[in-house]
Amino acid sequence: MPDRAPYDLLLRNGTVIDGSGAPRIQADVAILGDRIAAVAPTGSIAADRAKDSIDIAGRVVAPGFIDVHTHDDRAVIDGPDMLPKISQGVTTVVVGNCGISLSPLTLKGAPPPPLNLLGDEAAYEFPSFADYRGRLGEVVPGVNVAALIGHSSLRIGTMADVGRKADAGEIDAMRRLLADSLDAGAIGFSTGLYYKPNAAADADEVAALAELLADRGGVYATHMRDEHDKVLDSLEESFSTARRARVPVVISHHKCAGPHNWGRSRETLPVIEEASRHQPVGLDAYPYTAGSTVLDPDHVTGDIRIMVAWSKARPEMAGRDLAEIAAEWGCTEKEAAVRLHPAGAIYFQMDEADVRRILSFPLTMIGSDGLPHDSHPHPRLWGTFPRVLGHYSRDLGLFPLETAVHKMTGLSAMRFNLADRGLVREGHAADLVVFDPNHIADAATFEAPKTPSRGLDFVLVNGRMSWRAGETEVDRAGRLLAQTA
Repeated sequence: MPDRAPYDLLLRNGTVIDGSGAPRIQADVAILGDRIAAVAPTGSIAADRAKDSIDIAGRVVAPGFIDVHTHDDRAVIDGPDMLPKISQGVTTVVVGNCGISLSPLTLKGAPPPPLNLLGDEAAYEFPSFADYRGRLGEVVPGVNVAALIGHSSLRIGTMADVGRKADAGEIDAMRRLLADSLDAGAIGFSTGLYYKPNAAADADEVAALAELLADRGGVYATHMRDEHDKVLDSLEESFSTARRARVPVVISHHKCAGPHNWGRSRETLPVIEEASRHQPVGLDAYPYTAGSTVLDPDHVTGDIRIMVAWSKARPEMAGRDLAEIAAEWGCTEKEAAVRLHPAGAIYFQMDEADVRRILSFPLTMIGSDGLPHDSHPHPRLWGTFPRVLGHYSRDLGLFPLETAVHKMTGLSAMRFNLADRGLVREGHAADLVVFDPNHIADAATFEAPKTPSRGLDFVLVNGRMSWRAGETEVDRAGRLLAQTA
């Protein structure tokens, strides 16, 4: 007699937004093991055909969100439940962005900024990506992990002086480390040309490394050299480098930073669109007018609000504005930044109209760029994806919900070559999120940044019921998503 319950779980009566950008449909979704076994018209699969069934009438079932821009390299090890991400529907994080990766690197001494965003010297304990991959397998994080290898990390691991261009021997050493990492499952390479450990590298050095991705299906992601006055020059450098290396490029957290550059997305987006006609191009963005990174006195200009996210020297100052601290200390903001160093900060440097324009751009994916180790983090760490779905899609009508989901699922999986992720399709991995489209919303604020979002019911990772609304424990089922050329 045939098994009456061939499925493990049936999600009944839901609205499926499948991640492709296609219109929503009413359908039931059946899961077997770690795969989506069926997507069928509502009512066509009897409830007793599954060992468990959940009526999700009035709810949306969508692919688990893919956070394409994170600095979760260490967080997936030290805080493997990954509550800030899974509680907002994220089932996969791309780590190693902005030229900063936890491997392959060990250190003797404090990590130079911005590598200190991932932790202290002890955090850098993985001389090879294979070592990092092994640790992930041991801890089993709550979300899947796809990893980029950072250029700054390669430079610090092979160069005595990162303040200059690498010589031929150093480039060869970096190439070997990068090749080994890619062969062990890393999905690509990232640069942080804005930052001091990476700034001396020219396009020749970057291309010599990025070209290793071409035959491996890898992606090149870049925090460009300049997102301020020379943003157009930096875009051209990024596109040119990727063409030379024959690889896809992703422009990280695209923005037009600084008040005198506000409105320039009207210039940058047509340039990106034109480039995309001739080469594979993507970009990501977060839905806020503030960014966050290390507090660098050289970048304290006095023309924008800056909030302290953490400070080793004065930890009690986290969450306070730099201008307020400077006034209290009777010094300039730049002098206050020096006294707080090493530290991190939130920079209110973008214009809302630019943010909306960039989010609406068809090639834009969603990435949080959250910093999980900050004592007072930017609210994007906890709120990015519900903010796009609730505030920008539903409340402002910036784009349909189908488009919003596509920007955080199907488009992301395609751009980062994550096979069988990002779509609600038979045979695809059962990474799924169920949410209330009428009430999903971010709750994290700059004053209370660790507040969980609202309107999410539950999240499945690789077929496992990993998280439910209101819970603080996660049934972890994440895995490394290795590159498949």
